[in-house]
Amino acid sequence: MDALSLPNSQQAAPNWTVQTILDLYNMPFMDLMFRAQQTHREYHEPNAVQLSSLLSIKTGGCPEDCSYCPQSSRYDTSVEREKLMPLDEVVQAAKQARAAGAQRFCMGAAWRNPKAHQVEAVAEMIRAVKALGLETCVTLGMLREGQARQLKQAGLDYYNHNLDTSPEFYGQIITTRTYQDRLDTLERVRAAGIHVCCGGIVGLGESRRERAGLIAQLANMKPYPESVPINNLVKVQGTPLADNEDIDPFELVRTIAVARITMPATFVRLSAGREAMDDSLQALCFMAGANSMFYGEKLLTTGNPQLQADQALFHRLDLKPVTQSGTDHAGTQPSESGDTAGKCACAVAAPTSA
Repeated sequence: MDALSLPNSQQAAPNWTVQTILDLYNMPFMDLMFRAQQTHREYHEPNAVQLSSLLSIKTGGCPEDCSYCPQSSRYDTSVEREKLMPLDEVVQAAKQARAAGAQRFCMGAAWRNPKAHQVEAVAEMIRAVKALGLETCVTLGMLREGQARQLKQAGLDYYNHNLDTSPEFYGQIITTRTYQDRLDTLERVRAAGIHVCCGGIVGLGESRRERAGLIAQLANMKPYPESVPINNLVKVQGTPLADNEDIDPFELVRTIAVARITMPATFVRLSAGREAMDDSLQALCFMAGANSMFYGEKLLTTGNPQLQADQALFHRLDLKPVTQSGTDHAGTQPSESGDTAGKCACAVAAPTSA
């Protein structure tokens, strides 16, 4: 029996092959949406969406060559290099996010890998944000031995580190760090007891098979990530991908649906690129199984639908924020032994993801 014919309650356990995931992608669109919605309702409150706010605490000047990223020092973009934000400014931003309804506060820094004093500075921010009653997430690039444990001790809930794309296509997008480098950081995060937020980007020029390869990498993690951001490439002038052809919007929806089916208990986040989506497309994404999003005006260095527009969309679609108790319930996922592990996590959105 292949994964396509397994009951939804067992979808977390199988090893997903690229071909089996392609079979999902190739389903008639309405059948795929129905399957994804069935899975979603088995594991999650159907009309609830988890809300997070994202702040760039250190912008620009990254030495990596990620082809999508305006924060890379290798490309001539409008993003200016800035120093690490002072603690009081981070706390003020977190208070504003909490007042606007965010449940989780995510902090991103454009580093290849943080130095010891930088990790300590971020740890202080984590402690301060936790004191406000918010869940915390950071993305700081690659982590060395011991750094994940230091962040955990500060109270970090989630760490974001995206795979971006499939192993086969990865080298066409990034050359300054390997796929294994990313996997090593994720292993350190897991070993420290921090929840994993890990996803990818569509619209990089990859094929459907390569999109399936990314989903296979994520779905076959043991356990798979508690949160999976699906980013639609935001094309920024000055980056190598600025003139990429837009991906078919229905392919984005299919990707969200496939992520939902293969990782039923995860929170699938509608991330970068949402500003360019009309309300109808966003509604399709939620119907396909997206149940998390960034809330507010900006994702690191790229735009995000404004707060009032988000509130109006929620009203029109009869959506509501996930409650804390709902988050705890829906974020659990069955392991191979039938036990549960993990809670939902947040995501950092491309094109500035670590």
